[in-house]
Amino acid sequence: MSDLLTYLKEEKRAKRKGGLYHKTQVNLAYNSNRIEGSKLTEEQTRYIFETRTIGFNDQEAVPVDDIIETSNHFVAFDYLLDTIEQPFSNALIKEFHSILKISTSDAAKEWFKVGEWKKLPNEVGGIKTTLPQDVETDMNKLNEWYNFMPQIVFENIVEYHYRFEQIHPFQDGNGRVGRLIMFRECLKNNIIPFIIDDNHKQFYYRGLKEFTRVRGYLIDTCLSAQDTYKEWVKYFYSGLLKLN
Repeated sequence: MSDLLTYLKEEKRAKRKGGLYHKTQVNLAYNSNRIEGSKLTEEQTRYIFETRTIGFNDQEAVPVDDIIETSNHFVAFDYLLDTIEQPFSNALIKEFHSILKISTSDAAKEWFKVGEWKKLPNEVGGIKTTLPQDVETDMNKLNEWYNFMPQIVFENIVEYHYRFEQIHPFQDGNGRVGRLIMFRECLKNNIIPFIIDDNHKQFYYRGLKEFTRVRGYLIDTCLSAQDTYKEWVKYFYSGLLKLN
């Protein structure tokens, strides 16, 4: 386990405010949900994390699902830290989805299947994804490819993300699950993690779309986002800079 992982878990346990764990929770939840269309601002996201309330004074009303999914994302990140010693598996991936989507309006839809593979075909950016009947097989192949690598490096994690999003195994929430997986696998493999923020959003989309043609688009975008997180680490705990 890396020093960074230990540091984040210690801050979580101590319920420390204003530290790296706090900043990571707010920024990861805000940016990952924002990419998927959440109307919450970063300040509103911070308010929910810090107070566990939803009073925004005279600010514009936001959909209830945005609030629920933001609160769920905080729980999912804690689950990420608490289970990082566990082997990477379909069961873990499904649990991320279950945590993120529980109590949302999607969870009330019989066909949606929270925490289970999709039951209906879907597209991402107008591109066809794996058909429902093939998801289990494709996910098993993807995880076998990943888990049998002798050493996981940054590029492997990024490629896994691309391949995961091409499968698009859930009816919705695939991007959020996929970005949590990238953060988890970086931490687990002693690599500085990263958060795809609004400044990187369009480059991130381009990188996913063009990955088979120019892998560097997505890899460089993630490396740029990693540089931002490195600066946070440097500010909060300079001793962690020995990480990759």
